[in-house]
Order: sequence, then C-alpha cells, then structure tokens
Amino acid sequence: MDETEFWELVDGAREAAEGDPEEQADLLVDRLLQQDPDAVLDFARHFEARYNRAYTWDLWGAAWVLLDGASDDAFDFFRCWLIGQGREVYEGGVHDPDSLADLLDDFDEEFDGDAEELGYAADEAYEQLTGTVAPDLGIPPAPAEPEGTPVDFENERALAERYPKLWERFKD
Repeated sequence: MDETEFWELVDGAREAAEGDPEEQADLLVDRLLQQDPDAVLDFARHFEARYNRAYTWDLWGAAWVLLDGASDDAFDFFRCWLIGQGREVYEGGVHDPDSLADLLDDFDEEFDGDAEELGYAADEAYEQLTGTVAPDLGIPPAPAEPEGTPVDFENERALAERYPKLWERFKD
C-alpha cells in the first residue's frame, strides 16, 4: 500500500462517517478487512509514521488552544484525529500548526480532536484477518520528548502570540 492508497482509505472512511471519529474508525476497520494482512501492516506503518511525525511541541500547543487544554493522552488522541482529517489538514497542521485555523471548517472540542480508535484500526483489522496480534512494524519509535521548542501551555499571552489565527478564531 502506497501513501496515496493510505490517504484514500482515511478520506473515504471520514467522508462516509460524515466526520464522526468513532464511525470513521469502524468504517476504516471494515475497509482494512478487505485488504490482505500485508496491506494492513503497510497501512499501520503509514499511520504510525505520521503519528510519530506529529509529535511536536508546536502541534501540541495548537491542540491545547483547540481543546482548551491537552494532556499527554489528549494530545495522542488529537494526533490520531489529525491524521483522520486527511492529507491536506494533516500536512498543513504539521508544517504550520496555526494554519489549522484556516484548514478546519468547524471545530467542536466536545466532538472533534479525539480519535483514539483510529489509532487501533489497523491492529484490530490485522487481528481479525489473521487471528494474531500484529508484529512489530519495524519503524523507529517516537522520540521520548516532542520535537521543537517547548510551549508554556499555561501562558495564554504566549499561546495567543504563537498561534494568532487559532487564538482569534477559537478562543475569542
């Protein structure tokens, strides 16, 4: 499975789920069950690589603004959600987290920003297909600390300066 196929599966499931992250995860599992186990592992590698790439202080700060706070777990689930939004939103958000203000149509912190189940879709599909747990994916693990310069999440002024578009759109 190449990168284009990966994003087609993500996008197709999101569109069919009408943006509901839990439904998207269920649909993604269903679609992965139509693949062979090697393709499911390829999907898992694509997902995990993007999940690890999104482990940055800048993106965590953006999640903090959008979610009105983001613990370690909340940021993990946010990264899954970001991948679930598709290539354009994901790449834009990783490259320039403040651009999420322009890339997101709507954002409801009660509904959006949490897609933990997406992170397990490939594992679930692989286990259903093979009856075994997925093997190690053979990709480097995420760094112990997020990449980049730490953000003072408790300093609203610093957040507003670092994420002016997000702050204006989602905090004012």
